[in-house]
Amino acid sequence: MNLKYNHNDRPPMGQLLGYSLQWFVMAVAVVSTSVFVAQGSAAEKLFFAQRLFAVMGIAGLAQIFVGHRLPLVVGPAAVLLVGVMSSYRAGAEPSAVYSSIAIGGALVALLTIGGVMRRVQRLFTPRIVVVILMLIALTLTPVISRLVFVANPQEGEHLFGLSFAFFGTICMVIANSKLKGVGKSLVIPIALIIGSAIYYAIYPTQIVAESAFSWRGLILDKFVPDAGLIIAFVICYIALLINDIGSIESLGAMLGADNMDKRLKSGVRLTGIMNIVAGSMGVLGPVNYSMSPGIIASSGCASRYALVPSCIVLALCALSPELIWILSHIPNPVIGSIMLFLMGTQLAASLDMIRSTESVKSFPDALTIGLPILVAMLFGSLPSGVVPSVIEPLVGNGFAMGVVMVVLMEHVINRRR
Repeated sequence: MNLKYNHNDRPPMGQLLGYSLQWFVMAVAVVSTSVFVAQGSAAEKLFFAQRLFAVMGIAGLAQIFVGHRLPLVVGPAAVLLVGVMSSYRAGAEPSAVYSSIAIGGALVALLTIGGVMRRVQRLFTPRIVVVILMLIALTLTPVISRLVFVANPQEGEHLFGLSFAFFGTICMVIANSKLKGVGKSLVIPIALIIGSAIYYAIYPTQIVAESAFSWRGLILDKFVPDAGLIIAFVICYIALLINDIGSIESLGAMLGADNMDKRLKSGVRLTGIMNIVAGSMGVLGPVNYSMSPGIIASSGCASRYALVPSCIVLALCALSPELIWILSHIPNPVIGSIMLFLMGTQLAASLDMIRSTESVKSFPDALTIGLPILVAMLFGSLPSGVVPSVIEPLVGNGFAMGVVMVVLMEHVINRRR
């Protein structure tokens, strides 16, 4: 992949701000799509969103400077979202749920003590990295579909989503191929602005931004350890660890970053610490999002410093309920269409990596890449109730099961002697 700026480069300020816009758009997208898990009144849900934006912005900044120091979007962990929703359906109290998230974060941080991360790093061969990059794009397809074709649509909303996804993506591809420099970095923000303007011209809405903010409400009012919930969330955190490690390792390998054992340990440790903070504040814990290669491939900029302005603004947005409301109401079809474009560029980057690393030299090599992808799609569509609920967050996570399968294929079934 031809990059204009690598992970440690500092683009000129004007270009840096342009590149930062696209990171901000995707950060807002991944954070805002998790706000629905909040409980209580509209004001309480908005206060939840404020805390969530603040935690994710701070976590992103910390990762850039003292964590893995790579250009990775930080957002709420989808697997924890599954765990929280399952816990609520079982009648759990929010304080017990988020206490379990804080405990899970502490366990993740403790795992980085010693040489565990160094041994884990040795598992990630070029073929495994290629599969992880592919899995990220393909396992997000159902999410993109749910965003483009929203539940309970207004009249004509599905047609709008389909039209914008098809024609909008074509326009983004053309613009990305024709524009250079900062112009290339503005493709995603411009698509978001135009798409949102068209959507709200057709489906107008009213801003209702009353927040239940209080300083006392920033921290859980009580810490409630529940043995059953803790066990359930330990399973969630196994899947989160696989995701976090896979995101850091795959991007590090793609960029040729040095000291990856140190970056991995620091990144995972910080993920654990920020999950403790998030649980204590009653919000979902953060994880390193694996869609970042798609953003890098589309812009040609891998500078971690391009994320700094976006993380600062993300955290500062928490101070404005009106701004949080607006950012939380970017139309889902627009977000889905942008993600479709980005995951297309990410899939292209993974295919290009097969060529550049010569990862496929035989049929077993090809099978090592192909089979885990199909396994991931199978487990990702697992109907509810097929497996015990305690392991469903892991077994029902297509990405995690795909990673498990490719590790087995690479290091056990097709192991080179």
